[in-house]
Amino acid sequence: MQSVEVDWTDANFSVLRDWEVRQVAYVPDAGHAELIRRCDDAEDMRLVPLTTEEEGIAVLAGAWLGNQRGVLLMQSSGVGNCINMLSLARICRFPLLMLVTMRGQWGEFNPWQVPMGQMTPKVLEAADSLVFPVDDPAKMGETITAAARMAFEGPAQAAVLIGQGVIGAKSFGK
Repeated sequence: MQSVEVDWTDANFSVLRDWEVRQVAYVPDAGHAELIRRCDDAEDMRLVPLTTEEEGIAVLAGAWLGNQRGVLLMQSSGVGNCINMLSLARICRFPLLMLVTMRGQWGEFNPWQVPMGQMTPKVLEAADSLVFPVDDPAKMGETITAAARMAFEGPAQAAVLIGQGVIGAKSFGK
């Protein structure tokens, strides 16, 4: 089940533009590939490729100190890498907007992705993040808008979990 009717990536990009996001920290991910490409094409957005997801939290802390808004793009397996660094946003009270493509949900072919994929919402909630799951591509824009408002005006930690039903289940050549 992969959506072709709704361009959810366009909705994601539009919301980032509306909220004047200028820095996009990311670990390369097929689920975010089109969004990354669109952000790269935008002259007023700076892409910051990461070697590991927790670096993105520090990058966004620096962005906020420099009076810029940012977003962290990652896969659900990367949430596990961020557990300790999530305390930085919590203690320093800076906005943290995360867009997380989910793995380990319906149709997952890789058993290594299932445990963290199933634990992602609980881990983020335990770290005081607001969690907004999206399984309907038509709800993407309004969900990211709500999360961005709570992150940037709160400030708060907010994670939009983009379900595997939206991005499609990956496979090895099937």
